[in-house]
Amino acid sequence: MSVLAIARMGHPVLLQRAAEVEDMNTPQIRDLLQNMRETLTQSGGVGLAAPQVYVPLRIFLYSVPPARSEGEDDPPRPVQVLINPTIAPDGTEMMPRLEGCLSIPGFRGEVPRYRRVRYSGWDEHGARVEGVASGFCANVMQHEMDHLDGILYPMRMTDMARFGFEAEITRYGVKA
Repeated sequence: MSVLAIARMGHPVLLQRAAEVEDMNTPQIRDLLQNMRETLTQSGGVGLAAPQVYVPLRIFLYSVPPARSEGEDDPPRPVQVLINPTIAPDGTEMMPRLEGCLSIPGFRGEVPRYRRVRYSGWDEHGARVEGVASGFCANVMQHEMDHLDGILYPMRMTDMARFGFEAEITRYGVKA
């Protein structure tokens, strides 16, 4: 059975476009963000989209741990929130990225992603945020944005020979 078939059976919200958040200042949104932060921390992940916790809203959390930072253009970042985000390529340069996903545990796959992206949205306080992200941060943002559009990373892969069990990929020296 394919990974996508498993996702369809157990978690159909993952394959649907999430709805815009109409009011960011509700107790429900504050509770959701707190629960998402806790889930992300407990999982050891670097990003989490609301559809991954069964809430079909356009919200995601992202971070760049110091060990994943790719330099001055990609500094470490604590967990941050984007509500109703927009993301667009900033240039045409793409790079292969080895990705995993909390919703498809135990697997990794190589996905072509833009090196730099422009993003905008709102933070958890309702303040407008925008900027340019590159490297690892751009990768995480694109991955989480895909979740908001009902796309799982294997759907973006161009070479399924670069998809496999995390333990096997790690054993043979492929780095994330």
